[in-house]
Amino acid sequence: MCRRNLKLVIFVCGIFICMLDTTVMNVALPEIGETFSTALNNLSWALNIYTILFASLTIPLTRVAERYGMNKIIMLGFIIFGIGSLISGLSNGLCILVFGRAIQSIGAALVFPLSMTLGINLVDKDKRTGVIAVLGVTQGLAAALGPVIGGIITQYLTWRWIFFINLPIVIFVLIIGLKLLDFKEVNEEVINFDIFGSAFSILFLLSLTTVLTQGRTWGWTSLTSLLFIFFSLVFFVSFLVVEIRSKKPMIPLELFKDKNFIGSSVVVVLSNLFLVGITVLLPTYYTNVKHFDALHASFMIVPVTLFIFIMSPISGFALKKTGPKILLSFGFLLMVIGYIGYANNGLNNQLYSCIYGALIGAGYGLITGPITVIGASDFTGELLSASQSVTGVLRQIGIVLAVAIFVTGLYTNLKSAQVKSENYVSEQVSGLNIPKQAKSTLIKKSIEGIREQKTSNTAKKHTGNAKIDQGINRVIKDIKDTALNNIVNAFKSLYKVAIPYLIVTLVLTFLFWKRRV
Repeated sequence: MCRRNLKLVIFVCGIFICMLDTTVMNVALPEIGETFSTALNNLSWALNIYTILFASLTIPLTRVAERYGMNKIIMLGFIIFGIGSLISGLSNGLCILVFGRAIQSIGAALVFPLSMTLGINLVDKDKRTGVIAVLGVTQGLAAALGPVIGGIITQYLTWRWIFFINLPIVIFVLIIGLKLLDFKEVNEEVINFDIFGSAFSILFLLSLTTVLTQGRTWGWTSLTSLLFIFFSLVFFVSFLVVEIRSKKPMIPLELFKDKNFIGSSVVVVLSNLFLVGITVLLPTYYTNVKHFDALHASFMIVPVTLFIFIMSPISGFALKKTGPKILLSFGFLLMVIGYIGYANNGLNNQLYSCIYGALIGAGYGLITGPITVIGASDFTGELLSASQSVTGVLRQIGIVLAVAIFVTGLYTNLKSAQVKSENYVSEQVSGLNIPKQAKSTLIKKSIEGIREQKTSNTAKKHTGNAKIDQGINRVIKDIKDTALNNIVNAFKSLYKVAIPYLIVTLVLTFLFWKRRV
């Protein structure tokens, strides 16, 4: 029992650090940008390269592990992840940081799916629920905790420690892993690799995730984006053709004959999409709009993570008694309520924000516990490892989709808000009874302030005439209030647009799950 629990600790640690590093950098980006004297847009590669390679390499590297021994390969994965973390923490420039993150992602592509498979294999099929619930909780919790941990470390240490904290965990895992894991296992049945299937899966996921992460920067209708979309479709079709004809496909097609696995795959993507829509944008909102420091902004995610932690194990164990329909439907219902709250008054009041964040965290917790159990189904051996690889990829795709959709929507909304604010400036200043030159100066300075998002107080005196200055100050205050309100509405409208899609997801979930698992 003690050996089994220690092995489970290894796999929980693996899942935790892999998922943590998908989001831990977000809050630290401004400080990293200052260190390297580079724009935040350039830093996006340090974030995106991790997700792109993680998603692209998970399935083929899992197949390699099946052949040469999962225990050996997961330890290799931890070593690679640790090396990547060390390089990232010691980096003295953007290129080295991106390189370090790429090395990390290769390690994560090995560690994450193998941690899930080996963890589930620790117990018999009829006793899986508890272990899977623990592993499922770790996934959602680590991703949601990323901004919180990143904010605390950035505030009290330096951004470099968001990578260095991985090192003691890796060393701890290697020490107990070398003592507990069996490194003699080799699967002689896996002789021939599906080389073409592997190649097309990598190319498909590379092109898809790259365009999703970089499409906003390139422009969604730019030639580069369209080419990546075209090639992702070509590679996907090629992958399907190869897999159908292959005697030993990269992804066993039996997986997709299981209705529960198909349903869980869709839910994994959508639940992560709607969760990341909150955990990515809230720190951005509180940092850039409310001007909170990194620590304070990251604490606004705590209610989300707390309720994921509370509800995930409860839902995992309740699955057998209630069935998936009730848990998943109620989970999405709570997320709908949370989104409605953020679309209305959630961003105007910190207490309301915490309440709605708690609802979304609770909703996600109700979903992620059972969906991890359902995704594993009754699979064993090759099917089990393949199911966990596919689920891991889909989780990353959900995260990437969320960033692509919500961040693109935010930039579009902010641009529209800026135009509205600038038009309002012209309207208000034009109505002032002041000289033409003074109007031009006031309009110019007000528009500059809106574009630079400066909210510092303006001098009370402008012309020396008390009555005129009073009118000018009143207009300036109205301009500031309107500009801020337009920015807040830019965030709110994202959640308003998402609500109908969440409701459709809720309805489909209720209709799809017909029986208990």
